[in-house]
Amino acid sequence: MFILPAVLAGVLALFLPIAAFASGSADHPDLTLHPAGLLVLLIFLAAYVLVMAEEFLHLRKSKPVVIAAGVIWAILAYVSAQQGAPHAAEQAVRHAFLDFAELMLFLLVAMTYINAMAERRVFDALRAWLIRTGFGFRSLFWMTGTLAFFISPIADNLTTALLMGAVVLAVGGENRTFVTLSCINIVVAANAGGAFSPFGDITTLMVWQKGLIDFFGFFALFVPALVNWLVPAILMHFAVPDHKPATASEAVAMKRGARRIILLFLVTIATAVSFHSFLHLPPVIGMLTGLSYLQFFGYYLRMTHTRWQDRNGDRATRVGDMTPFDVFNPVARAEWDTLLFFYGVVLCVAGLGYVGYLSLASEVMYLQWGPTAANIGVGLISAVVDNIPVMFAVLSMNPAMDQTQWLLVTLTAGVGGSLLSIGSAAGVGLMGQARGAYTFFGHLKWTPAIALGYFASIGVHLWVNG
Repeated sequence: MFILPAVLAGVLALFLPIAAFASGSADHPDLTLHPAGLLVLLIFLAAYVLVMAEEFLHLRKSKPVVIAAGVIWAILAYVSAQQGAPHAAEQAVRHAFLDFAELMLFLLVAMTYINAMAERRVFDALRAWLIRTGFGFRSLFWMTGTLAFFISPIADNLTTALLMGAVVLAVGGENRTFVTLSCINIVVAANAGGAFSPFGDITTLMVWQKGLIDFFGFFALFVPALVNWLVPAILMHFAVPDHKPATASEAVAMKRGARRIILLFLVTIATAVSFHSFLHLPPVIGMLTGLSYLQFFGYYLRMTHTRWQDRNGDRATRVGDMTPFDVFNPVARAEWDTLLFFYGVVLCVAGLGYVGYLSLASEVMYLQWGPTAANIGVGLISAVVDNIPVMFAVLSMNPAMDQTQWLLVTLTAGVGGSLLSIGSAAGVGLMGQARGAYTFFGHLKWTPAIALGYFASIGVHLWVNG
């Protein structure tokens, strides 16, 4: 899906002779050399240029890909109808939309739980505790990195990075060296932590829902992911100032029901895994069932709120728990820009697959280069391009690979974004949060160390799991 725009954009002229021999599927002809196919490719590339320029244009990334998806499929439907296959595009887009719907609803439930925990001040309490600890800069460097590594498998890497980034900014003050190094460490740790969990990243979630790796199979990546984080972290450790910052006495109390919502989230994850493993149902069915747990608990909190407030008036005022919990507020605060971006990317890349470009890319990458080289390349591409279209492209190509190689591409797509600050949502989010202290070039200075961790993790994976 995307590997062609990334790889083929630069070397398309070299591969066009191969495309001439490509054959279409049973229900529609090959369009790789058709003017409509080339137009589709150009539209997607133009949309993605706008996505990559989001920081400078202040244009949300979902907008260009959503309109590109509509235009691309309108072109393909028209051309297919002209060529005697009026329903081919409809069937293809329905299949792609079903893939998107499953993942979108899964992510929506996860985002709702994360937002509910944020509303109950779970993350505020954690941040305040870290600020009060009184540890030195080097200890905080390791604490924030460790927490990022172990929180991101459950929460998404962006939420994790922003939470730990807030701690770094609060205690780092004007010490830009500490802030920069800690932000880099957090980005690498959050991306690495998300790589060994089906819930840690959208890419791992896509692989799990496709049934290519079972739930517990992802944990084989724990040691490689740990190496990916530890190698650059150890190298950066010696550059972190060995000072002790001034501590703050801020204390934040969680709102009523916070711990029970954490427990319900864990039960929801268990439900999704059980539905998939034992009942052979899509994991999203289990997640949506888990959303009902939160809905019923929210109903309980709302119905007992007045009585609880009467008994705990002073405490309710102190923790700011003066309004009843409403489950639909966390739903409304979900990252809709991300979800719509995901929709646009899935349909755009599915359009490239319909044209025939993904078959061409798969021929070049997985047959000529070999799966190991191709999967390492996928990680390098994801440093520049969002890993969602990259992984969706690989899944659409569906190359013949064993589990070791599927784990490899899951690892590289997840951690490759750490090579550059723009390579992952965690990096982009932290650049906005720590503006001026954590920058593209500040991160680039440590890219060689991060690359060392990247290739070390690949070597460890092939050694341990190969």
